[in-house]
Amino acid sequence: MYIATKTGLAMLMACAMAGGALAQEEFIASEWEYGPAYEAEGEVEIWNSAKQKIMNGEDLVGGTINEQDPQIYCAMANAGYDFTWVEMQHSQTSWESVANMYAACPDAQAAHGVRLAYTDEREAQHALDAGAMVIVYPTIDSVEEAEEAVSWVKFPPDGRHSRGGGQRWSFYSDVPGGYRETFNDNVVVILMIETMDGVEDVYEIAEVEGVDGIMIASSDLGNFSGYAQGDEQYEMIVDRVLDAAQSAGIQACGPLGWRAEREGFSCFQAGSEGSLIRRGYEAEMEATARP
Repeated sequence: MYIATKTGLAMLMACAMAGGALAQEEFIASEWEYGPAYEAEGEVEIWNSAKQKIMNGEDLVGGTINEQDPQIYCAMANAGYDFTWVEMQHSQTSWESVANMYAACPDAQAAHGVRLAYTDEREAQHALDAGAMVIVYPTIDSVEEAEEAVSWVKFPPDGRHSRGGGQRWSFYSDVPGGYRETFNDNVVVILMIETMDGVEDVYEIAEVEGVDGIMIASSDLGNFSGYAQGDEQYEMIVDRVLDAAQSAGIQACGPLGWRAEREGFSCFQAGSEGSLIRRGYEAEMEATARP
């Protein structure tokens, strides 16, 4: 009995070693053919209203949100904007707060969106798990950084976005074709050009697969260039970024004030809830002023 067991174990170990060796010899990741498990049946339907506007050639306007109050968020998200721009680069907002704000009005008129702080798996995953469908990345300096940004957003085989969990699965549980199967075609990725390194590589950045728009950060473009709007050097940079977007066939984005001032721009960052309250107050006082 002891001898038979010993022999059997030896045979199993030999088979395992042979199988392991075979697997090690044959498996090459770069040659792997991605399977059909997450392919959508038929033509993919665009259910993200922000993406649909881009495809229709319409203007896309995002309202900036700095506060963490769900009621304020929902008021902004249903005020008429195309997407929300929850500020995660220059605010103290937590991801828990972002998730709570999205959850307060999951079916808001505006697509849930966010500006991240940097190209990072954790940042992207937290935003997407919460339910974001518009991702804005700041200070993109190179093609490599642009590719990394897209990679953390897109599901395989186009990127490295983990399935994960989160409330997004309930938000988009009944979208046409299935959330996982159609997500890559519906998510919107916008990259911000602010630094001189980004300006240098902007034509290559604009051509990165999966980028929907490149945005000129008007104030930080001045911050990094040392020139103000109207200066010849500043305007030269604006023209270069605009031309790069148009050459690549993607959106050219900028501050909302440029909508009426500059040709060629089609997506915009609008003011924050604070500025809207101030302007609303001024308009109300002017409209009700005594004769």
